[in-house]
Amino acid sequence: MKQKIANLIMDAARRDFSSNLAMIMAREQKMAPRRIAETVLHHINDTEGILDKTEIAGPGFINFFISASAWLPFLRRVHDAGPSYGASKMGRGRKVQLEFVSANPTGPLHVGHGRGAAVGDAVASILTFSGFDVQREYYINDSGRQIQTLGRSVFLRYRELFGEKITFPEDCYQGAYIRDLAETIRSDRGDDLLRKKEDEAIMVCARSAADAILTGIRDDLESFGVKYDKWFSEQSLYDNGLVERVIKDFQQQGIIYKKDDALWFRTTDDGDEKDRVVVRSNGRTTYFASDIAYHQEKYSRGFDKVVDVWGADHHGYIPRMRASIEASGKKRDQFDVILVQLVNLLRAGEPVAMSTRAGEFVTLKDVIEEVGKDASRFIFLTRHYESPLDFDLELAKKKSNDNPVYYVQYVHARISSIIRKGRERGIEQTNGNPEILALIRAPEEIRLIKAMARYPETVAFSAKLMEPHRITYYLMNLASVFHAYYNKHRVLADDPDLAMGRLYLVGAVQKVIRNGLGLLGVSAPDKM
Repeated sequence: MKQKIANLIMDAARRDFSSNLAMIMAREQKMAPRRIAETVLHHINDTEGILDKTEIAGPGFINFFISASAWLPFLRRVHDAGPSYGASKMGRGRKVQLEFVSANPTGPLHVGHGRGAAVGDAVASILTFSGFDVQREYYINDSGRQIQTLGRSVFLRYRELFGEKITFPEDCYQGAYIRDLAETIRSDRGDDLLRKKEDEAIMVCARSAADAILTGIRDDLESFGVKYDKWFSEQSLYDNGLVERVIKDFQQQGIIYKKDDALWFRTTDDGDEKDRVVVRSNGRTTYFASDIAYHQEKYSRGFDKVVDVWGADHHGYIPRMRASIEASGKKRDQFDVILVQLVNLLRAGEPVAMSTRAGEFVTLKDVIEEVGKDASRFIFLTRHYESPLDFDLELAKKKSNDNPVYYVQYVHARISSIIRKGRERGIEQTNGNPEILALIRAPEEIRLIKAMARYPETVAFSAKLMEPHRITYYLMNLASVFHAYYNKHRVLADDPDLAMGRLYLVGAVQKVIRNGLGLLGVSAPDKM
């Protein structure tokens, strides 16, 4: 009895497809599910020999087992497609604008921004690979109160450098980088700002500091492998009058109304919990006002869909943003938001203390310099972005199978080494010779081919759901299947034909690994 159960479990693990069609049809046909299943199987005409066997299991499940030979053509597909294996025309050229990171230029990027950058960039790559026309964009919040606060913070530190005793306000930016920015301004301008009106001096400090910080942000993102098609300035929305025009347009439509000397947007009409202020009673616009104008400007560029990548703390902002977009006549599915959860930074399992208020935090630059771009990006993408992520700096540096990126990259490097050794022995990959490929029939080899056959579907789901972690999981699983095969079989077998076939097999694995890592923005090294 135990052996029978064990055999059933093994067969269940081997089955390639299963259908509950018979059970669905039972009520309509007024027939037992197993009887329906028998009828279905009786009428299957497998003239090409694709099926190894079929079976009826349990109350009426139909299980299909594909023959080993039927999987072999997938190897040719992988090799023929090369870098485009897994690509599709799903997007049909539809234009998508993907805005991500968009951190205020008031301080360096921290590790949380790094996760948002990895997610946004990977989603953009996956969508492009799936036939969408994608534009990556960074929105520069270079207007408003936070820039004034930055200028005041730097100006106060600037005055300290000339011997003034300053009681530094808690609402100012606290980090050591503020003092560094003040020092740079003193080196450039001497004591010139001390002789200017305070408002003017603060504005000079604000612009100088914001420009320097933005340059640092650009450099950090570029070293992280992220390049944008467009950097869009919030201030430009005010300079060209777009914010004012959009507000007037919505006022004429009755969507924005006046109450208590302020202007309010009727976001409750589209499901928000309350209406939102766009212009305060003192005449100053809110962030919401410029965000409305910015998204109107996005759609004016002809994008079919706009996707914003935000931190999870912006969850409550989605209804009002969606309301403003739908009020402009856009459909609900033309706007989407990806919310990225926090990163818990660890070192050897212990939390790394951080305080953004005190300006004490680990920057993205710190992480890249310590563990590298590849490890950072891969680990950021190992979990769904809606789940908090533990990022262990020590683990990310390990050259062992405990490190997920090393585990996957090692497969690519190992296969490169095998191919080199094969060439040294005069053994090259087959060109797809059917007689040689017929030698590829070990269960572990067929498992590898099955895993590779799932790659296009994985990419398609990843694109449809905008979930890059599906690629990461896939690559880790493929690496696991390869390791299981490699530990049991010699690729460069004594039989030259078998060696050629196995080189063709692992060469396909290498191509899929390289493609998947490329979508994540991670390199595929030939040596490690």
